[in-house]
Amino acid sequence: MVQPVQVDVLSPDRRKPVVAAVTGFAVGALVLGLLWGLSAVTPGAATDARAACAALERVGTLPDSSGNTLARAASLTPGTLERLAAARALAAAAAETGDSYDKLAQHIDGVNSMVVSLNFGDIGGRWHLREANRLCGQV
Repeated sequence: MVQPVQVDVLSPDRRKPVVAAVTGFAVGALVLGLLWGLSAVTPGAATDARAACAALERVGTLPDSSGNTLARAASLTPGTLERLAAARALAAAAAETGDSYDKLAQHIDGVNSMVVSLNFGDIGGRWHLREANRLCGQV
């Protein structure tokens, strides 16, 4: 004689937690996906240029050319060289992908050269700084 196959159907008491768990997982995944998609940064030259300008702005006011080289180096606020290097790299990245940012990259490079040489009175370097700030106002 053949034995009947018993199928274990979830009782109504056990179905509710399973349905709630599956629904919660699906809703959570949907919300997480939406938040991730909406908060994603748009890649591109404009984003790099804005980041370069933000880094340049954080450099702050550069010291004047008075005093000896050691005094000028000591007058730089901590992180100035690093922020300027970051601005230079980001502007170069923007110029690589978007030709419209070539001038910004050139001017930030000019500012970087002035700061690295600690020649803060350099007329060309100060001009590059003014032009970079002007271009940043247009980005």
